[in-house]
Amino acid sequence: MGAQDTQDTAVRLRAITGELSDRFHERDDVVRTLVVTLLSGQHSLLLGPPGTAKSELARELTGRVGGASYWEILLSKFTAPTRMFGPIDVAALARGEYRQVYDGRATTAHIAFIDEIFKCSTAALNETLGYLNERIYHPENGGEPIRCPLIGAITASNELPGGEDSAAIYDRLLVRIEVGYLNDPVNFAALIRSAVTSTPRRPPRTTVELTALQQAVTQDVPAVQVPDTLVDAVCTLRSALRRKEIVASDRRWRQAVRLLQASAYLDGRTSVGAQDLPVLTHVLWNSPAERPTVEREVLHLVSPDAKEALDLADLLDELEVQLDSMSGQSREALSTWVIKNAHHKLATAGKRLEELRSEAVRTGRSTATVDRVTSRQHAVRARVLTEALGLDTSMVTTGSGPAASAW
Repeated sequence: MGAQDTQDTAVRLRAITGELSDRFHERDDVVRTLVVTLLSGQHSLLLGPPGTAKSELARELTGRVGGASYWEILLSKFTAPTRMFGPIDVAALARGEYRQVYDGRATTAHIAFIDEIFKCSTAALNETLGYLNERIYHPENGGEPIRCPLIGAITASNELPGGEDSAAIYDRLLVRIEVGYLNDPVNFAALIRSAVTSTPRRPPRTTVELTALQQAVTQDVPAVQVPDTLVDAVCTLRSALRRKEIVASDRRWRQAVRLLQASAYLDGRTSVGAQDLPVLTHVLWNSPAERPTVEREVLHLVSPDAKEALDLADLLDELEVQLDSMSGQSREALSTWVIKNAHHKLATAGKRLEELRSEAVRTGRSTATVDRVTSRQHAVRARVLTEALGLDTSMVTTGSGPAASAW
């Protein structure tokens, strides 16, 4: 595959990322991280409550790889290994032959989606670990191990692992992405409207061929350069996290380098840059409570505007907590709170976020964090307008009218 073909693969993957981000509200970072993880040949975990489109997103992404063998399963404590890796061939058994049927199972899949991954049965645990870690399966009859063509698995769970068995699987999932319910009332309104649309819009559907993806995973991504400045940054980050008592294994750090290379490749760059470091926020925490600390330490290395944006996010969180605490109070009390407190803080935060984004664009830094916090500012502002002031949601949606201009 030539340089032009390599570039075309990256362009197609960027198009897929954009199309899925347009379809799934508030999932830009989730989508990009899943694509980067697949490009790095690693496994990901979507962690969040039911009804957050984890399964739909995984299916839509994996369905964009033309020619790939896809396998999906919903695990339970009673799932037998043969259901995952290949059932017994009953006809062969009647002839006195013990044989498994592998077609359509994990054993032959290029891409897998495993839902409720931490409910893996004890009987299937060792084979699942071998499958994820080494891409091998040991047949039930004790024959030679089977090499599986798995590029990467997307897994999902509504909760963290609760025992030693599931914790072993958790450790094999390099990338862990939290997925929550929609925050922005405007996005929620769009979701509701989509459920009652009589003629659904046909969105663009870019695909990438399996051979092109395999070429990217095995050759193009590993060829992306990692300069010494980035090695130094990763070493600095490790030390900073250790001071915060957040420790990741050497294996996890080493595997994370390929993620950085995949991030640069997806953007069409031949060398890893500081703008690729934010993907590590999904790698270096063990519990969700550690994620904000990891994110701050990562962004401290990336850019000052991203760090300041997170400080503004804290302010937005405080405003939302205050709004929640005022539930049931009179409209007059809520209006007074808006005038004396919320309005000025939201307006100031919005203006500052615009300035931070302009500065990031001017200097060539990533705007991902600033954009995410800006979306958060819009969501909190919408809540204040609708819940505290009682304004029509359509005024928030269109961004028109005196209320919108004042914010």
